[in-house]
Amino acid sequence: MVIRLSRGLLTGLVWLSAWLALPAWGETCAVDDRQRKVCLEEPASRIATLSPGATELTYAAGAGDGVVAVVSYSNYPPEAKEVASVGSHTRVDLETLVSLQPDLVIGWVTGNPAEQLETIEALGMPVFYIEPRDFEGVSTAIERLARLADTREEGDRAARAFRDGIAELAARHADAEAVSIFYQVWDEPLMTVNDAHLIGKVIKLCGGHNVFGEQSRLVPRIDDESVLDADPEAIIAGGMGEENRDWLDHWSQYPGLTAVDRDNLFFVPPSLIQRPTPRLLDGSQILCEKLEVARARR
Repeated sequence: MVIRLSRGLLTGLVWLSAWLALPAWGETCAVDDRQRKVCLEEPASRIATLSPGATELTYAAGAGDGVVAVVSYSNYPPEAKEVASVGSHTRVDLETLVSLQPDLVIGWVTGNPAEQLETIEALGMPVFYIEPRDFEGVSTAIERLARLADTREEGDRAARAFRDGIAELAARHADAEAVSIFYQVWDEPLMTVNDAHLIGKVIKLCGGHNVFGEQSRLVPRIDDESVLDADPEAIIAGGMGEENRDWLDHWSQYPGLTAVDRDNLFFVPPSLIQRPTPRLLDGSQILCEKLEVARARR
């Protein structure tokens, strides 16, 4: 017996067969911070994060259960400390990384050695580069990672909360009187940030004026004389640890500095302001509060 199919039915069966042959999830792509389109055939379920910031962003995106490799100082959230380490952000143990079989590696544009990331890609592991340079970049990094891991609901929620928090801070301090600030990002050599740096954007958000904001380099090297000449109203520093205020003690030897004279030497835990993650909102709130104290001491 010969069964004759209409052209319409035959076309429908062809499309149905093609659809059934596709993976259930389908290929999903996202553009990274090097403007590269990264595509995965299945959701990322074994993720290696090669910077502490990348670790935080991946967990914020709802993909923490899939993180199988981190690097040193990946200490937030607390469960990240239980994940296997593959070295530091400047030196990844490739043998260990390969043995963990990640299906997605989250790289740091300027923090990870380019040659190592290129080797990782040559070994067949897709690399998604991140380096948020502004507040919106933090939110979109979360959203893009959530897209690749198929955890969009949680990622979208975290991104939205960060956007709303930053917008609220910006509105609250929109008309605040400017406070001149020196932000110390490192001690030896002495280093600061310019206005293009994400920390520089936090300073502006809070109504601060970065005395080194017009420097051409993102993280300029300076010296004590430069700070003395600028005579900032406040000095803000992180440190070598979350409770280490030693960098601020250095400036007490200069009682003529306005910041020292008014006791405007302020500490902000470095992980809250020096990592481009949702906790930057917490660091921004602390910095804004410090500037309110400086205004009250005029």
